[in-house]
Amino acid sequence: MEEKPYKGFVIWHLLWSNLGVRPLRSALSVLALALQVFLVLLIAGLTTGALADWRTRVEGVGADIIVQPPNSSIFFAFSSAVMPESLAEKIAGLPSVDEVAPVLIVVDQKNLGVVYGIDYERFVGLSNGFTFLSGGAFQQPDQAIADDLAAQSRKLRVGQKALLLGHEFTISGIVVHGKGARFFIPIKTAQDIAGASGRVSMIYVRSKGDTEAARNELVKLIPTFKIRSMAEYSTLMSSSNLPELKPFMHTFLTLGVVISFLVVLLTMHTMVFERTRDIGVLRALGSSRLEVCWMILGETLVMVGLGVVFGLLCTYSIVAILHRTSPTLQIAIEGGWIFRAILLTIGGAIAGAVYPALRAARNDPVDALAYE
Repeated sequence: MEEKPYKGFVIWHLLWSNLGVRPLRSALSVLALALQVFLVLLIAGLTTGALADWRTRVEGVGADIIVQPPNSSIFFAFSSAVMPESLAEKIAGLPSVDEVAPVLIVVDQKNLGVVYGIDYERFVGLSNGFTFLSGGAFQQPDQAIADDLAAQSRKLRVGQKALLLGHEFTISGIVVHGKGARFFIPIKTAQDIAGASGRVSMIYVRSKGDTEAARNELVKLIPTFKIRSMAEYSTLMSSSNLPELKPFMHTFLTLGVVISFLVVLLTMHTMVFERTRDIGVLRALGSSRLEVCWMILGETLVMVGLGVVFGLLCTYSIVAILHRTSPTLQIAIEGGWIFRAILLTIGGAIAGAVYPALRAARNDPVDALAYE
């Protein structure tokens, strides 16, 4: 009557104690599993956070419609200045259009940051304007407006010089983030720097209330241009709707599964060889092959649990540090990705433990007890 409880105690004792026999190996295995969780969450968080941040900033401009050249990208950094600025006047004359703001997008090659060249009065006319924390609008061609996150990241203050697009600008004002770009300069200055006189990258349009009517009018006026409502643009700015990102994400997910599979396979396979006599004792005590398999899988799940906890702690710690050191870097850790990361780690680890578990279960008790 006492054989089964005693046998169960032996199995659980071996499960916990065997992980401590080789503490360095066990720690490295846990670290590798934690690395998988960390990689999946960080890459997914960076992708999701960047897209969500860019979508929020575009929506914050206050426009209902975005007009771009044909074959332009939803990523404004890849947009070129091929639209005549005079097109804004034609669009402004449409019956359903209330406000129009042409924008020239210039990419700072030093940090790949996007700078908006704007007509200040028109741009702020799309919404309630900028919320200034200090300073005010630019008055000179060599002045610029920075948002609070960019100012915090680069330690900028009003009146201070900042190098943008290879030119020196004086910060005239610092505003609350959420209005498109991180930096804003006069559109004429941006055109001079980009060598795009009289041209813009896109035009923001605010309707008089009927967005669809305004969009239809724009389609008739400029049928070859790409015209998106803000609702359509927001829908597109999702990692699930961007085919270019899917292979990238799938690669990291596959890499994570391979890491957990190989780590657990090597670790548990070595453990089985080292514990041949222990497994023989269990089999001699009457343990079934299934119970031996569960012991190996139980040790694997313990390592996975420790790896997941450590991986989550590392992820949130790194994210907290990055938020302080790089305020403009937006990282969003979603619950769905946490669940996926845990499932992938468990799946890869169990797959790696199957062969060692079956090998241990097939050991003959007599041969195992005679093993040296």
